[in-house]
Amino acid sequence: MWVKPGRTVIFCSYLVFFSRQFAERSTVRQRRARSFWLFIGVFAAVVALGIEAASAQFTPYSHDPTNILEGNWQSCRERDGQYTERVYDHLVNGVGQFEVHMGPRREFAIFKNVQEAHRDHDSPDNLLKPYRVLLESGRAKHRWDIPSLNLSFTVTLAGGSRTDCDSWYILLRPLDKTSH
Repeated sequence: MWVKPGRTVIFCSYLVFFSRQFAERSTVRQRRARSFWLFIGVFAAVVALGIEAASAQFTPYSHDPTNILEGNWQSCRERDGQYTERVYDHLVNGVGQFEVHMGPRREFAIFKNVQEAHRDHDSPDNLLKPYRVLLESGRAKHRWDIPSLNLSFTVTLAGGSRTDCDSWYILLRPLDKTSH
């Protein structure tokens, strides 16, 4: 389930508004009502934060309509110590052309076709070599050209990366700009 942070604030504000509007006038009931609504508000906030933290952290945006995939990707450490991974399936007319694996952490992969089973990034089928981006003096950037799929894939470690998250700027675009 996907929960946007703004909607959580509206939901909590809604609860607070209605708890004030329909609260009983009795002191005993007011205490119960206040503690009930406080519990509901705290519970909603905790659930929303938990869902947001566990959700895949990719924020798409594009400045050029010819780009296939552009945005910010965050690979964060989960409670089990593993970093998150996101897979993008590129479909054309319902047929899977390729899949892009972002993460875990500084690993990336592009495979021809789309399949349900997870593929290892060190597999010979991975079109990105090297598949793990090197970190040098706190900076990392790599560009791969994949002529067999007519793709250029660039990843850049973004500012604001923390010890428990790696934040990346992702750009996947065609190698050749076609003129139409």
